[in-house]
Amino acid sequence: MSDSARGPGTGIDDNANDASRRQDAGRYAPAREEAALPHLNFPHLGNLSLYLTAVLIWGTTWIAITYQLGVVPPAVSVVYRFALAAAILLVWCVLRSLPLKFGWRDHAAMAVQGSLLFGANYVLVYLSEQHIPSGLTAVIFCSMVFWNMLGARVFFGTPLKARAWIGATLGVAGVGLVFAPELTIFSRGEDSLLGLGYGMASALSASLGNLVAARNQRSGLPVVQQNAFGMLYGALLVALWAAVTGQAFVFEGTTAYVISLGYLALFGSVFAFGAYLTLLGRIGAERAGYVSVAIPIVAVLISTLFENFQWHILTFAGVALCVVGNVLVLRKK
Repeated sequence: MSDSARGPGTGIDDNANDASRRQDAGRYAPAREEAALPHLNFPHLGNLSLYLTAVLIWGTTWIAITYQLGVVPPAVSVVYRFALAAAILLVWCVLRSLPLKFGWRDHAAMAVQGSLLFGANYVLVYLSEQHIPSGLTAVIFCSMVFWNMLGARVFFGTPLKARAWIGATLGVAGVGLVFAPELTIFSRGEDSLLGLGYGMASALSASLGNLVAARNQRSGLPVVQQNAFGMLYGALLVALWAAVTGQAFVFEGTTAYVISLGYLALFGSVFAFGAYLTLLGRIGAERAGYVSVAIPIVAVLISTLFENFQWHILTFAGVALCVVGNVLVLRKK
C-alpha cells in the first residue's frame, strides 16, 4: 500500500512527488543523484515512510549505545561513529560517480551543519546526562520542535500555525508524563542547573543544525554529499574537543562494540539522517522536527520488550498525548 493510500492518518503522507516540495536541481543535479541513489537519498519513499524510518531507527539506537559505554569514552565513540558514516557515504559517492567538488562557501556551510548537528549536539547531550536524569534530558531535547518552528519563521518566513504549536506542546507534555517517575528524582542545585543548560544547548544546537541543513538543500547541496562532509566535519570537531579535554582515543575490539558501532554508523547515521534530512527538505524543519518527540516513545516501547519496562497510568496518558500531537503537527490540512 502506498503512503498516500493510507487515508488521512497523520497527514504526513503528502505526495513525495509534489513539485512544491522538491528543491532546485541547481548545479549538482539532484535529479541525477536520485536516480543513482535509490537507498541513500530515498527518492521513492513517501513522507510517512521517511518519518517512520528516522523515528524507528533512532528509537532503537539507544540499545546500541549501551554497548558503546565502558572502555571507550562516549565522545570518542561519537567520533568513530560519524567518521565511519562519513567514510561510507564518501565511498558510495565515489562508486556512483557523484560530484564531490564543492567551493569553500559550500564546505563552510556543510561544516556549520556538521558541527551543530553531528558534533556539538551529541557532546552536549552526554554532558547534560552527567548532571541530570536522562529522562529529563529527553524532555528538554524535545523542545527542538519549538526552536525549529521559531527558526523556520525567522529564517524562512514560514507562518506560525496554532495547530502545530498545540500539537508540539501536547507531544512534549506527553514525553514528560512518560518520564514522570524519573523526573521526580531531579534535585535543584548548581549541578542540576548546569545539566539543564547543557540539555537546552543541545536542543538549540540540533535545531540550528536542522535549519542550516534546510538552507543547504535550498541552495542546491545534495543530501548525501552534505551528510558525508557534514559528518566528517562533525567528527573532527568532536575529536578536537575530546583531545583538548584529555579523553583517550582507545578502541574496544569486542564483538558487541564493533557491531553496535556499525549499526550506529550505517543505520543510525547514514540511513536515519538520510531519511530525516530528505523529509526535512520536503515538509520543512518546523514539521520534521517532531521526530524529537516521537523517538522517546519508540524507545519506551522497545524498552518494554527488552527491559521489561513497567507501564503506569502516566505512561499511557503520555503516549496518547504524543499521538494526538503527532496528528496535529504532521497533518497537512
